[in-house]
Amino acid sequence: MSDTPPLPPNVQAAPGAAPGVGPLVLNIQYTKDLSFEVPGAPEIFTLLREQPRVDIQLDVQARPLQQDANVFEVALQIRVDAKANLNGADQTCFIAELAYCGIFTVNVPPEQVEPVLLVECPRLLFPFARNILADVTRDGGFPPVLLAPIDFVALWQSRRGDGQAQSPGGIVGHA
Repeated sequence: MSDTPPLPPNVQAAPGAAPGVGPLVLNIQYTKDLSFEVPGAPEIFTLLREQPRVDIQLDVQARPLQQDANVFEVALQIRVDAKANLNGADQTCFIAELAYCGIFTVNVPPEQVEPVLLVECPRLLFPFARNILADVTRDGGFPPVLLAPIDFVALWQSRRGDGQAQSPGGIVGHA
């Protein structure tokens, strides 16, 4: 079994790429930042009688690690805010923030770098980030937050339509 994940059929290795090196290599993945806060503890645990409402914000960022190189850091940033109506007012139950990153070597033609970084790379990182958030919310005394699968193609296309993606020479962009 190969360590290199398969890419969609329309993504090919760049001409001149080293033999035996796939078009996308995940060198390492890691938790860059993790925060979990329960601002109303311990009272929140005695007052909470309903499932909190959960608001999830997700962003994907990519940046080159070396000038004129094909090595990039891709960051999947997720923020979860949970609130509940307690004593007639909205109260924050917990806030979880996660920046989960991967260092990727990308050997594809220049026109394919952006979709590989902002679609394929976060697709590989997402299951691990999802597990971390589920574990930290459960370990924090709340029901686990189970993120639904994310359509990174649709996310990238919507952000691309907003004009937020940039050229691969600088900060690659957000999806």
